[in-house]
Amino acid sequence: MDFSRVELSDEDQAFQDEARAFLREIVTEDVRRRDRETGDNFDEGVHLALGKAGYLAREWKPESEGGFNRVRRRIWELEKRRAHVPWVTFGTTAMIARSVDKFGSPELKAEVMPRVYTGEVRLCLGYTEPEGGSDVATCKTRAVRDGDGWVINGSKMFTTGAHNCQYVFLITNTDPDAPKHKSLTMFLVPLDSPGIEIQGIRTVDGDRTNIVYYSDVRVDDKYRLGEVNDGWTVVREPLNVEHGAVEAAADGLQDVSIMMHQANTMAAAVDKAAAKVTEPEPNGRRLIDDGSVAYRLGRSVARMEAAFSATSIFGRVALAQTMRDISPVLMDLLGTASSLPLGADGAADDGAAEYVYRFAPLVGIYGGTLEVFRNMIAQYVLGLGKPAYAPVAKKAS
Repeated sequence: MDFSRVELSDEDQAFQDEARAFLREIVTEDVRRRDRETGDNFDEGVHLALGKAGYLAREWKPESEGGFNRVRRRIWELEKRRAHVPWVTFGTTAMIARSVDKFGSPELKAEVMPRVYTGEVRLCLGYTEPEGGSDVATCKTRAVRDGDGWVINGSKMFTTGAHNCQYVFLITNTDPDAPKHKSLTMFLVPLDSPGIEIQGIRTVDGDRTNIVYYSDVRVDDKYRLGEVNDGWTVVREPLNVEHGAVEAAADGLQDVSIMMHQANTMAAAVDKAAAKVTEPEPNGRRLIDDGSVAYRLGRSVARMEAAFSATSIFGRVALAQTMRDISPVLMDLLGTASSLPLGADGAADDGAAEYVYRFAPLVGIYGGTLEVFRNMIAQYVLGLGKPAYAPVAKKAS
């Protein structure tokens, strides 16, 4: 039986055609070029066009409130990938908006949510600190009560999209003497507040992220999400989404794991490599006729398909690790010209393998390193207990 294609109703097929045509119109070659140059993974014109056309509201609202049904939501997600819509700020805004809707005051929701749906407001994640690593609960950014508001001091690293967003979903420490998971309070801080400084940082794959400094930043209490010192409850849900620890949908209409969007760059590179090695050279010989080429390419394809089939947190690890492992193989098969980047004259595959090679390490860091996720699997799935990082005690002589 062929499970590769879902038969769509006439109405759903019409929706797919409409969505594909609309995205083709707004995600132009100029948009893609600008995205490569800036590394922003965001285009304001595209985002506002999606909001104006009602797609953002339909994407983020439940079906009962006018959002997509399950089939159309899946169609929409896949069409965005095919069109290469700049995606990062879409994702962070969607995750945070759910927490704002769940934990925000009526006043805050009235200020933020309508403009989220129009695209005028975007939201970014303020978790990691320069010395904090992957454990967001070891938070040193302080929020101190001051009358009807709060004063925030500290800094956050890897606040991707901050320069294109209006609010940051900020984790703060409001009780340094309490256990770390009982000392946290979440805020949705306006990024135009006095005392906030955003500095851009370039990653190895060309993306832009930011370090953000908070110096005596004053925010009203209405921007607090959830209860004081109960920020872990607020942040846990978007963290679980970022980690891939979400329940599978009964209808199967979802990605089997997180990071499949990012891993599409790997699939595109594999497709281009497969096409390239079947092209005849001037002497009529094809690279694929070499048994070692066919074996290495076939093994890479098999590993990729297995990674795409892995579920939940397992897939999140498998996809990132496979991207790291097979991208150098693809470059090796295609030769020296594969080291040329996207858009460069003479690039073997328009820079596809080279980009995945640079991008893969970042995919293995987003939301926590692969080592963190492997420890989570060992501890919570396999029941192996907490990892012991302390040095082995020396026996007394």
